[in-house]
Amino acid sequence: MAASKKKNGVSSKALTRRETIAGYAFMLPSLVFFLGFVIYPMFQCIITSFFDSTMNREDIFVGLANYKELFTDPVFLGALKNTFIIVIVSVPVTCIFSLWVGSVLNNMTGPLCSLFRCVFYLPVVTGSVAVTVVWKWMFNNYYGIFNYLGKSTGLLEKNINWLGDEKYALGCIILILITTSVGQPIVLYVSALNNVDQSLVEAAQVDGANHLQVFWKIKWAQIKPTTLYILVITTINSFQCFALIQLLTSGGPNHSTDTIMYYIYHTAFKLYRYGYGNAMGVVLAIIIAVLSAIQFKVTSEK
Repeated sequence: MAASKKKNGVSSKALTRRETIAGYAFMLPSLVFFLGFVIYPMFQCIITSFFDSTMNREDIFVGLANYKELFTDPVFLGALKNTFIIVIVSVPVTCIFSLWVGSVLNNMTGPLCSLFRCVFYLPVVTGSVAVTVVWKWMFNNYYGIFNYLGKSTGLLEKNINWLGDEKYALGCIILILITTSVGQPIVLYVSALNNVDQSLVEAAQVDGANHLQVFWKIKWAQIKPTTLYILVITTINSFQCFALIQLLTSGGPNHSTDTIMYYIYHTAFKLYRYGYGNAMGVVLAIIIAVLSAIQFKVTSEK
C-alpha cells in the first residue's frame, strides 16, 4: 500500500514537471519576443538617457544633464502641458460617454443594437491613417465640411483654419482622439453591463430603488474592474498620442499641438539626439506609472 502511494506520488510529480516544461515551451517564443523587444529596449532606454548619444560618434556620459535640460526646455514643457490637457479632457469624456452609450445599448435589443455597436467600433478597426485623412478633409480651411456648415448656418462669417490656428488646433486633436477612442470602451461596458447580476437589480427595484440608485449601488460596483481597465488604457493611449499629431499638424502651429510622444520622435529621429529623447521617454513612463498606480488605488475595492 505504501509502495503504491509512493509510486503514485512520483508519477504525479513527473506529470506536473512535464506539464510545466510543456507550458514554458509554448511560452518561449512570446517570452523571447517580450525580452528582446520590450524589456531589453526599456533598460537600453534608461541607460542611454544618461549619455549624450547621437550618430557618427561615441556616446558621451553626461549623468543627469539630459534630465536637467528637460525642465528648462520650453518646448518640452509646452509639450508636457499639451499632453496633460489632452489627458485631462479626453479621458473623463471618453469614459463617461462610453458608459452612457454602453448603458443605452444594454437596454436595446435586436439588429439596431448591433448596428450601433458596429458604428461606434468602426474607427477602432479602421486604419488610423484613413481616419485621420477623413478628419483632415473635414477640417480643411477651404472646402472642409465644418467651414461649409458653419457658413451655411450663419455660425461662421469666414472660413477658419482649424488645424493652422493656435486657438483651435489642440481642441481639434482632442475631438478626433475622443471619437477614435470610444469604440473599445463602449464594447467593454456593454459586455460588463450584460454580466451584472439581474437578480440583485430586480430585488433593488422591488424594494423601491430608482434607476440612479440601482446603477450606483448595484451596477457600478460590478463594473468597477472594467472601469479601472478602461481608465488605464485610455490614459496610456492619451499620453501616447502621436499619429494624429504627425499626420495633421506635425506639432504646429508654433508647437501648440506638440505632445511628449511627438517631441520624443522629433528629437530622436529628426535631431538625432537619442539620449535626450530617451530621457523624455523615461519621464513619460514614470508619469504613466504614477497615474496608473493612483487610478488602481482610487478605484480598487476596499
